[in-house]
Amino acid sequence: MPITNQIRQLRQQQGGLTQQQLADQVGVTRQTVNAIEANKYSPSLEVAFRIAGALGRPLDQVFSFHVE
Repeated sequence: MPITNQIRQLRQQQGGLTQQQLADQVGVTRQTVNAIEANKYSPSLEVAFRIAGALGRPLDQVFSFHVE
């Protein structure tokens, strides 16, 4: 999958923010956060921006796109 992310690492840097806590802040389910972290699901642009905002990082520090 060409889109990867640093969500898990950034959650840990936020003092151990849980998937559920991040999901609540972003307005998605914990399962959605889990699928995005595992690179099994690419979020919409809106959700990606919400995740980056909740983690206090610019979008390009949370998500990366790699051309194959």
